[in-house]
Formats: sequence, structure tokens, C-alpha cells
Amino acid sequence: MSPAADEAPPDPSSAVAVTVDLGETSRRELNRMLHQAQAGSFRVLNPRGAHGLACGLDARVSVEIEGSVGYYCAGMNKQGSVSVNGNAGTGLAENIMSGTVRITGSATMSAGATGCGGLVVIEGDAGSRCGISMKGVDIVVGGSVGHMSAFMAQAGNLVVLGDAGADLGDSIYEARLFVRGDVESLGSDAVQKEMRPEHVAALARLLDAAGMEADPGDFRRYGSARGLYNFHIDDIDAELSARREAS
Repeated sequence: MSPAADEAPPDPSSAVAVTVDLGETSRRELNRMLHQAQAGSFRVLNPRGAHGLACGLDARVSVEIEGSVGYYCAGMNKQGSVSVNGNAGTGLAENIMSGTVRITGSATMSAGATGCGGLVVIEGDAGSRCGISMKGVDIVVGGSVGHMSAFMAQAGNLVVLGDAGADLGDSIYEARLFVRGDVESLGSDAVQKEMRPEHVAALARLLDAAGMEADPGDFRRYGSARGLYNFHIDDIDAELSARREAS
């Protein structure tokens, strides 16, 4: 709740979390408070699917949102810890740089897109294009992910405890994909790879950090065949012929 004109503003550095009710306080005011804080905890009530909550954090603040959120929640997060007790719309934690973002429900499309660092935990399912163009973020999904997940993923790890939809890892670079369930299909240049001991150890650390209980030995690893790294002009005729035959 916004302080009255004659009242002192809440002190986020105190041990008690600052409670902000979005039924009474605007999203703009909430984000202003979060951007000004250098530390402390915030508890957000009545989000009611609002877009753009807790975006652009650049301090070690903790934000707990009680309810589902809309588009781009916790986008561009740096250092902050954001948890959502509910579901999230498109672009959860887009372009995250560091810190942690966790939701207890499911996320729609493009969760963790272009993320450069940090950890994103989705306890439920994630929709299409989860981890698209990821550049170093670690994403752990307790359920399944939709089609085109990890498209053009460059670096980082995507861990899926459930199943993966069609075209997983299409045009992937050097990101690592770990899937426990079934994969509907792999995208261009994505292949299954050997699960070596160092991968098992790395996956165990990710599962522990995400608070997920699973046996790393139950997962399969996928990555790039590195067949798209270089363009060969001689391949054009073969590609055009294949397309003509398919049409």
C-alpha cells in the first residue's frame, strides 16, 4: 500500500517484508519501490495477472508475489530473487542476467527467453519456445515444455523433468538440454548425446539448486551436431532439390 503524504515510506531494509497490495497501489509505484531498494524483502498481494511486475531489478531484493502474473514478470532481472505463487504469462524472466526466478505454477510461451545468467525454476509446465535463444541461463522445468523450446539456444542448461514438444533444440548452438521424459521430435541440427559423468554431476547440481527431486541417471542429454556452424554454397542445390521433391 502506498504511504500517505504525511507518513514515512516503508523501509525495505528492515527484517519485516514490505507488503504491497496491488488492489491499492499501482504497478508503476511497486516497480519504483523495487528499483529504489538496495536490499530487503517485498510481498505483493492481488497481482491479478498484471503485466511487467518486478522487472529490471538490479539489487539483492527478494520479491514474493501471491497470485498469478501476466506478461514479462521479472524480466531483465539482475541479482534479485523473485517467486510467484501461481502461473505466469508470456516472457517470464526474459533476458534474466543473474539472480533467481521461481514460479509454483506453469508458464506460457517464451519463458527465460534470451536469458544470459541466473536460474529460472518453473514447477509446472512451460509452453512453446521455452529458453529460446538462451545465452547462459539455467532453466529447470518440473513438468513438460512445448514446441520449439531451446530454439537457437547458445549457452546454458535447460532441464525438463517431463516431456518435450516438437522441434526441441532447433538450430541449437552450445546449450545443453536434459530431458527425463519423451521428446516428440528434435529440431534441425539437434541430436542426442552421451551422458558422461561430468554431465550427470552438473545436472545433479542444477536439480539441487532448483529443489527438484529426480535421479540424474534418468535423463537424456541433447545438443548440437554442429552441422549448421558453417555455410557451404555447394549445399544449396541439394537443399532446393529436397524441397522440390517434398512439395
